[in-house]
Amino acid sequence: MLLIKSFISISYKKMFDYSMTITITLLFFAFVILTLYLGIRVVPQSKVFIVERFGKYHKTLNAGLSIIVPYLDKVEHKVLILERQLEEFKISVITKDNVEVTLESTVFYRVIDAAKSVYRIKDLNSAINTAATSIVRSAAGRLELDELQSSRDAMNAEIAKNLQEAAKIWGIEVTRTEITDVIVDEQTKDAQRQQLNAERSRRAAIAEAEGKKRSVELNADAQLYEAQKEADAIKIKADAEAYAIRVNAKADAEQTKLLADAIAKNGQPAIDFEVMKRQVTAIGDLAQSNSTKTLILPTDVTKVLGTLETLLNMNKSNKK
Repeated sequence: MLLIKSFISISYKKMFDYSMTITITLLFFAFVILTLYLGIRVVPQSKVFIVERFGKYHKTLNAGLSIIVPYLDKVEHKVLILERQLEEFKISVITKDNVEVTLESTVFYRVIDAAKSVYRIKDLNSAINTAATSIVRSAAGRLELDELQSSRDAMNAEIAKNLQEAAKIWGIEVTRTEITDVIVDEQTKDAQRQQLNAERSRRAAIAEAEGKKRSVELNADAQLYEAQKEADAIKIKADAEAYAIRVNAKADAEQTKLLADAIAKNGQPAIDFEVMKRQVTAIGDLAQSNSTKTLILPTDVTKVLGTLETLLNMNKSNKK
C-alpha cells in the first residue's frame, strides 16, 4: 500500500513538472510573439509615426517596415503628411479706401517635420487660422476695394509667402492660400454698380469719339489721296505740254535753220517759197474748219500754186 502511494506521488510530481514545462514554454513563445508584435511597426505611405522612449521624443518612423525596442519605445503620435485644407474662415477687414468687407479664406498646408508639428504647437489648425487672419488683414488693408477684387492672385501669393515664414517653426509647409470670396454690403454693391455703369458710359463715349475721329481721318486721307492724284495728273500733263513745246521749238529751230540756209543759198526765191507754203497751209486749215461755210479763194491762187511748183522744181535742180 505504501508502495502504491509512493508511485502515485511520483506520478503527480512528474505530471506537475511536465505541466510547468509546457506552461513556461508557452509563456516564452507568447512573450516572443508579443515582443515581435510590439517591436515591428508598418507605417502607411500617408503617415509618419512619432516614437517616444521613456516619455521623450526618440525618432520618427517613415513609410515602410520599422523596428523599435519593445517595452522601451512607444508610438505616441501618428501624423498625417498629406496636404490638408483648413476649414474656410471669414475675416472682417477695412480696405485702404475705408470700405469694410468680409473675406472668406482657406489655407492648404502639409506637414514636413512631424516632430515640430507635435511638440511645438498644441492646436495646429487654430494657430494657422490666427496667423492667416493677421496676415490677410495686413495685406488687405494696403489695397483699395477695386484692387482687392481684381488682384486676388497677387494677394494670395503674398499671403502664402508671409504665412510660410510665420508657420515654418511648426514644421509645416503652406502650399497655397485662397481668398474664395469678397463680401460687401448692399450699399457698397449699389455704389459699385453705379460706378460700373458710369465707366461703361465713359468707355462708350470714348469709343464713339474715337470712331468719329477715325472716320474724319479716313475722309481726310481720301481727300488728300484724291488731291495728290489730281496734282500728279496735272504735273504729268504739264510735263507732257512742256515736252511738246520743247519738241516743237526744236522743230521750229531746225526749220528756221533750214530756211536760213535756203535763203542764204537761193536768195529771194527761197523766201517766196516759204511765204507761199504758209499761204497754202493756212488755206488748208481754213477749209477744214467746222465753222467755215463758204471758202473764197483769191484770184491768183493758181498763180500761187504754179509759182510754188516752179520753186519746188528749182529746189530739186539745186539739190542735183
